[in-house]
Formats: sequence, C-alpha cells, structure tokens
Amino acid sequence: MLRRVSDAPSAHHRPGGGYRNPWAPEGEHGRLGSLLKWLLIDRPRDRRPAVDRAAFAAAHPPAEPTFPTPRADPRALVLTWVGHSSFLLQIGGRNLLIDPVWGARASPVSWAGPRRWAPPGIDFERLPPIDGIVTTHDHYDHLDRPTVRRLIATAPTARWAAPLGVGAWLRRQGATGVTELDWWSSLEWDGLTLTATPAQHFSGRRPDNRNGTLWGGWTIRTGSGADRRAVYVVGDSAAFPEFPVVGARLGPFDAVCMPIGAYDPEWFMGTIHINPEAAVAAFRAIASPGAVMAAKHWGTFKLTDEPMTEPPLRAAAAWAAAGLDPRALWIPRHGETRWITGPHAPPGADGGLARASDLP
Repeated sequence: MLRRVSDAPSAHHRPGGGYRNPWAPEGEHGRLGSLLKWLLIDRPRDRRPAVDRAAFAAAHPPAEPTFPTPRADPRALVLTWVGHSSFLLQIGGRNLLIDPVWGARASPVSWAGPRRWAPPGIDFERLPPIDGIVTTHDHYDHLDRPTVRRLIATAPTARWAAPLGVGAWLRRQGATGVTELDWWSSLEWDGLTLTATPAQHFSGRRPDNRNGTLWGGWTIRTGSGADRRAVYVVGDSAAFPEFPVVGARLGPFDAVCMPIGAYDPEWFMGTIHINPEAAVAAFRAIASPGAVMAAKHWGTFKLTDEPMTEPPLRAAAAWAAAGLDPRALWIPRHGETRWITGPHAPPGADGGLARASDLP
C-alpha cells in the first residue's frame, strides 16, 4: 500500500522528463571539461603518498559477522556492513539488504572499472532469508547486475523498493514485487514503513541517460512507543538543506547510515558527495539524540582521489571536534555487526565504535 506523508514539491521533476536537484545547479561534475581537468591535470599533480591494498587491509581488517539468523527479534535493530553502501538491516523481524553489491567491480563490465579493495563482509551463501531489497539509485556501486540476478534466483519472493524509474531496470532483470517511490512517498511492508527521502546527487547507468531516473535515501521504521525502531539510510548526496527536514518529519532515528567517502577533489565532487566534516554536521542537523552514525560509502571501491584510509580519520576527527559521544560513531569493519538496539544482544555487540585515537 502506498501513501503520501506530505505534499511533495515537484521541483525535482525535470520539465520534459527526468529529474534534477532543486537546491543547486548541476555544478562542475556535469561538465566534460571539468572531468578532463580532473583526470588529465589535477590527478597527475597529486603528490600525496599512495595507500596500497596491503596497507589498507592491515589498517582495516575484516570482522566475522555476528548477525542473528534466521531473523532477529522483532524488537531488535541490527546492522551488518557488507562494504561500501551495502548493509544487511534486520528490523521488525525482517531481513533487508540495502544497496547490495557483491560484484568484484563497480562497473558495467567485468574486466575494467573500480575493483574491490576488500571482499564482501558477508559471504553471499551465508545470508539469512532476505525479505526485501532497497536501492537508493542506479549507479554501479549501488545497483550491481550480477548481485541483482543472484538475489532474484535465491530470494524470488523478496520485495524490491527503488526510486522512480529504477524499477523498469529491475524488472528487466527478472525482479517481481517492485515498488517505485517518489520523494516523501511511503510504502508499507508487513509492519515496516519505508519512505523515500531527497538527496542531492544524480543518476544514470549510461552517458545518454543522465538523471533519467530518480535518486534518494530511505527511512525505514517499525513499531510504536518503546518498541519503535527507525533507520535513516542517507543516499549518495552532497551537503544539502533537507537533512533537518528529514529528521523533523520522519525521525527520531536509532541509526543514520551516512556516506563519508568519494569527495576528492571537492571542487569537482562537492555537488554530489558529502565530505566527512559535512557528514558529521549533517548527522547533527538530523537531530536524533542517542542515534548511532554508521559510516558508509568508503573503504571498498576507490572512486575518487582521497587516500582510501582518509575518510574514517577525518570523520573521527570531526566527531571529536564537535564534542559528540564517541560511542555513537560506528566506523565498521567489513562484516562487522552492530546491535543498535533491542533484546538478546550478544556480549560485545556494541563494539566497533571509532575513536580518533584508535584509528591508524
């Protein structure tokens, strides 16, 4: 069942079809000349020491997943980081995958494009029964064809939630039970309420289809009163003015999955990806006292120029500078499970919290 939670403005609908960011012009990221300047001029001038894969693996070793199976207690909220923006979310007794990517590359082809720096934190064969899959937009590092087809084969009754326009691609892969939502629209799934939220980003799996489908984030809620559980999955986004609006309309949240990587050079990426300091500021603007910020969109695919180990260091430093509770910043290891709230948490389930002094 679909329902409106507010009167959604249509400013993000592009006249003639497609979508746009209503808060800012497209910026340098949409210009071919800027792309060439970054790749041919800025990148060759970058003299920062490179972080190789061995150094990254030593600094960020994987964890053994400890998620409950086949399902968590309906009162529990449990997150396990697969890598990049992929999470296993256990909420309301349901198992959801967020932006699932098990592929070796974030690319339309298997022989080129950004390759994983770390394997998926959960072996695909070890996944619990999947009830739903939620995707934020159609970029290759969030919507992976081999993974989608694998999920369709292994979880044929799972439901799919996607922004407007993405459902057609999912159906072509064989997915059923697909629902597409506009910003501020909600979907009821067996006691869960999923609401599509705005983001400042872009879309397109081909150069000729830029912004032909919608992008965004999601809030996922269940229960009421003391048993209310809520997560805000921030989609790929630059800093933009709707973060406090999402918090006011749909919060408070127990956890906010916040991107912290793929921001350098900021003159080029600043209109589509948030940097770690702005991510911490956005988390504060969402205004959910006691919430955990789960860092995502880092440490798996090298998409931009910052060293692979930099995003968590900057995020932890910004967190400390803001005087926030160090126990509420979770910079997960691949495969790490965090029991956000609820009964039957195993010993040490609140581990994995990042303090600036703990990071290499």
